[in-house]
Amino acid sequence: MKRAVLLTMLAVLFVLGGCSAPQHRWKLTDVRGHLPDLAFTLTDDTGRVVDAHAFRGKLVLLYFGYTHCPDVCPLTLTHLHVLMQRLGPLADRTRVLFVSVDPARDTPALLHAYVNAFDPHITGLTGTPAQIEALAKRYRVAYNRGPTLPGGGYEVAHSAGIYIFDDRGRARLLATDADPISAIAHDVRVLLGAAP
Repeated sequence: MKRAVLLTMLAVLFVLGGCSAPQHRWKLTDVRGHLPDLAFTLTDDTGRVVDAHAFRGKLVLLYFGYTHCPDVCPLTLTHLHVLMQRLGPLADRTRVLFVSVDPARDTPALLHAYVNAFDPHITGLTGTPAQIEALAKRYRVAYNRGPTLPGGGYEVAHSAGIYIFDDRGRARLLATDADPISAIAHDVRVLLGAAP
């Protein structure tokens, strides 16, 4: 009887101890358990076929956009460049993946010139329309080509979330264009084990 009481008390203390353990408060949206791990096979901006395993060991920020985007993409990539600057040496442990939602126009060469104009830590990715559609569905990204404009061009409406995966490819956080760079930098540092 005494042993049963002692075991019960130890179990209660263990549970209470677990409840009182400090929990990290993310500044971004925690998506653990809500989105699948990073997985794809696409063509990078050097023309090589790559898959998600090529980026294991690095924290990945995944963003969908296109090179002809008039406003949101350049602004987001500029913010990610500032993020890389704020991370300093930790930026070498991260990679921004810019997935084109306009594979008809975004060749690897065009993507290479575009992403490198923002930051060397950004890799452009493209593929067949079916590959892009499948990856977008995997992460619940919406995009839609608009009507042809005078002169033959067109715009592509698209989601603007930044999906953050840890160095094992697990979906961890979601950032939006409304999140300050300081919040993204804070959470990225925590994921990299270098909490401020």
